[in-house]
Amino acid sequence: MTVLRDADLAAAFDHASLSYDSLVAVNPGYHSQLRRSVRRLGLPRAGAGLRVLDLGCGTGASTAALAAELPGADLTAVDASAGMLRRAARRRFHRPVRFVHAPVERLAKADVHGPFDAVFAAYLLRNTAAPDSVLASALGLLAPHGRLAVHEYALSGRAAHRAVWTAVCGTVILPVATLLGDGPLYRHLWRSVVTFDTAGQLAERVRRAGFEHVRVLPLPGWQTGITHTLVARRPAAGTEGAAR
Repeated sequence: MTVLRDADLAAAFDHASLSYDSLVAVNPGYHSQLRRSVRRLGLPRAGAGLRVLDLGCGTGASTAALAAELPGADLTAVDASAGMLRRAARRRFHRPVRFVHAPVERLAKADVHGPFDAVFAAYLLRNTAAPDSVLASALGLLAPHGRLAVHEYALSGRAAHRAVWTAVCGTVILPVATLLGDGPLYRHLWRSVVTFDTAGQLAERVRRAGFEHVRVLPLPGWQTGITHTLVARRPAAGTEGAAR
C-alpha cells in the first residue's frame, strides 16, 4: 500500500478523531515524551511573553504538553483535520489557545503570521507531501534565533529498531485500529515511518532548510531508536543562506 497524503489523509484523521486518544492511551510514555520534547526547546521563564506555534496539533496532546511546560506562552495550534481540531478545542486549558483549521501551506490565508519564538511539530513531517516546504514555512514563521522542535517517528537506521516498530504495529496497533474501523490510517502510520527519513537524514533535511544548531535527541522507553526529538534554531536575520 502507499502512504496517505493531503485530502485523503485529512479525511482518515477526521474519521479516526473519536478513537484517536483511546489508542494513544495504550502507548506507554506518549504524553510524557511530548512534554520532554517541549522542555528540550529550552525556552526561558516558562514561556512567559513568548509566542509558540503548534504545527499539526491533532487532538491536542502536543498542545497540552506545551501548555503544561510553558504556562506563560501564547499558544496557536493548527491542523488540517477538522475532526482532530474539534477534539483539541474541547480540551480545557488554563489560558486561551487559538485553534486554526488550515494546512501548513495555507497558514497566511488563515491569518496565522509570525514571528513566533518557537515552533513545535509532533508527528507532522512524515505526514506531509512536501516536508521541505513545511520546514521552509516554519523557518519563515520564526523570529531570528527562534527555536524549532520536531517530535517524530524517525528510525535510527538500525534493523533492530525497525523490527520493533513493525512488531508493535502488527501485534498491537493495527489489530485494535482495525476493530475501530481505522485500519487504513494506522497502516499508513506503519508505512510512513519505515519509508520516511532516518533520524540522521531528518537532521540533514532540517539543516538544508536553513536551521542551525541542529541536534537529534533520543527518547526513552520502548520507542528508543524509533522516536526522536530534533531541536534547531533559526539563524540571526540575514544569515539563513550561510546556514545552508
